[in-house]
Amino acid sequence: MTNDTIFGRILSGAIPCDEVYSDDKCLAFRDIEPQAPVHVLVIPRKPLPSLKEALPEDAELLGHLILVANLVAKQEGLEDWRTVINCGEGAGQTVFHLHVHLIGGRPLTWPPG
Repeated sequence: MTNDTIFGRILSGAIPCDEVYSDDKCLAFRDIEPQAPVHVLVIPRKPLPSLKEALPEDAELLGHLILVANLVAKQEGLEDWRTVINCGEGAGQTVFHLHVHLIGGRPLTWPPG
């Protein structure tokens, strides 16, 4: 499986990022258009277009992404934060490589938009 999205190019090293965490399963980096003082994206190294394509064998990876978001939130000194996974264009997904938004550092209202 290949991934020619911007996130695939970040993973390959073709495009630099402001990395905050990396391991063999995922990469976390600061969003270039942050919606809050802390806005980090956690992406799997596996090219998975969205949550729609996730399979039962991806369960461990999906859990790992959430745990990494938790670790990064604590690393960033957040007391409260939001995690978001947009699934599909109508839900606001613009890059079709699964990613978890970690957003915090300011009060977050509900509903989000």
